[in-house]
This record gives sequence, C-alpha cells and structure tokens, in this order.
Amino acid sequence: MKTRVTTALIVMLVAGWLSSCGGEQPSVPGTTSAPPRAPGLRIAMIAKSTTNPIFVSARKGAETAAKELADKHGVHIEIVWMTPENEDAELQAVAIAQAVKDRASAILISCSDADKVTGAINEAVDRGVPVMTFDSDAAQSKRFAFYGVDDENLGRAVMRELAGQMHKKGPVAILAGNAAAPNLRKRVDGVKKEAALNPGITIVGTFNHTETPRDAAEEVIRAQKANPQIQGWAMIGGWALFTPRLMKELDPQKVKVVAVNALPAQLAFVESGLAPVLLALPTYNWGYVSIQRIVEKVHLKQEVPTVIPPMEAVRVTKDNLGTWARQLQTWGGTVPERYLKLK
Repeated sequence: MKTRVTTALIVMLVAGWLSSCGGEQPSVPGTTSAPPRAPGLRIAMIAKSTTNPIFVSARKGAETAAKELADKHGVHIEIVWMTPENEDAELQAVAIAQAVKDRASAILISCSDADKVTGAINEAVDRGVPVMTFDSDAAQSKRFAFYGVDDENLGRAVMRELAGQMHKKGPVAILAGNAAAPNLRKRVDGVKKEAALNPGITIVGTFNHTETPRDAAEEVIRAQKANPQIQGWAMIGGWALFTPRLMKELDPQKVKVVAVNALPAQLAFVESGLAPVLLALPTYNWGYVSIQRIVEKVHLKQEVPTVIPPMEAVRVTKDNLGTWARQLQTWGGTVPERYLKLK
C-alpha cells in the first residue's frame, strides 16, 4: 500500500514539474534522454510540505525575487515548485533526482530529514546542479549555501519569553514538530538549555507530531488533558496556531503560549492573549533571499557565503500587531482588515 501511495505522489511531483514547465516532457526513470536546458534559469524549489503555510510564504518570496531579478538582468527565471503535499524526506530525494534529470539550473530545498536527502543532494551537485538549502539544512552535504535562522538561539528565545510570561515558574511543554528535522532538534535543545537557567521551570515533556495544523492542535489537546498541570507551551513552530481550535480548548488565564511564526491566521492568538508573544520569522525572505543568492552564484558567477548571515526573528505582541500585519500584507499575505487598522 505504501508503495502505491509513494508512486502516486511521485507522479504528482512530476506532473507539477510538467505544468510549471509549460508541458515540456522531462526524463523519467527508465529513460536515458533528458530535454535540453531551456534558456535562462529554472530553479526547483522543494520545501517540506505544501500544507504548511510558512512555505507558501517562502514560495511567494521566491517568485517575487525571480521576477525582479529577471527584469534586472534580462534573463528568464522560473521557480518550479516540487514540494510534497505532506512531509516526506524520501519524496524530497525523488524530487531532487527528478529536477536533475530535467536539467534544472539549481535546486533550493528545506530538508525534512538531512540524512535522507544528503545523498540526493550530493548526486545533484556531482552532476552539475548546484543546491542551496533554506530553513532546515543538510550541513554535511555538498550544498553551496544555507539561509535560515540560528535555531538554538531561537529555541532559547522562545523559552526566555515563555518564562517571562510565567514569572519564571511552573510546568511547561514543548511542541516540537518532526523529530527528524535538524532545525527543530536544535530549537528543542535551545528551549531545554534556557529552561535549565530557570530553577522554577519544569519541562513536562517534548511532544512531536506531523506538521499540519490539525495534528499539531490535536497533540496539544491530548498532552494538555494527560498533563493538566501544564501552564505554558513552548512551540518551536506555529503549526497549532493555524487553526482557531486551541482558543476554545485552552484558557489564557491558566495557560500561556509562545510560538515561532506570526502569519495572518496566527495573529488572533496574540489578540486573544493566549499567545502574548510570537517570534515571527520573515519566511517570505527564505524564498526571496535564497533566489538572490542562487542567481548570484549561477548566473552572475559570484562567490556566495556558505552560511548566509541568519535572519532575525521579530517579536510580535499586541503593541506592534498592526505594524507586523502591514508587513505581512506587503509580502502578499491576506490579512484581516482589523489588524491593518491597528497602530
């Protein structure tokens, strides 16, 4: 059954590539020929999942950068979205191989599991296709650059904010997403290290889950019911805040949340007081900055730093909710009007 599902998803990935390439036929397993590389740049973008809104934002940034740079340099630049619907590192590896067979100019990937995609990344580079990572790195691979956040420091910041909201005492839980993701493991480590500096804080547990809003929210609710003493949630990703469900399940007078990311759907949690602080990553820039660096390396033949200076998280509270909402709007986000009117 798993083989059938995987095969179907692979077909979907190939179909996505076809549609973005105007119907040009790619090579497929079992064939020896590949289409000639089209003029200009064709960049395969492989995020973790299409169901995670943060990667929709990153895609928007990539497409905007591609258009601006195409106009600036007089070269056609195309972003080919080859992201699995749900997180699956094996499908990411398949997508990398498919992009190579179809003569992509470069590949941009956020790695669901570095161990499972490193071989495919190295194969791509060996065959002349440069690879850059964003958000979640494969540091031991042959990728030429990485752009993201300092994940351990981000985890520390989440715990530091949560400890402040809880007056540095009480039991907390960590919502941790995919246990195999290298960036998330570093964030969890940061949360734990910062918690250790607060003797009044105890960690009830680290809770992993599939990175969808529904699965994340259900894990929070399950853990909260099993551990009613939890007074704070350190969410190293904002998955559970893409659905309003937790606002019905958690009492902001008894439980506080600090989470990473502040996209439009998550702003209601700041407004309600359940998440008084969100640490927003400019996820739009994952795509925008990464495409800039790829164009510099591939088209302009410039040197690019292996580790690009990390993006900084933006602290979002009720005090700057309006300012942040307007920033999201400039990045193409659909933001409720009531937030845009705030100071």
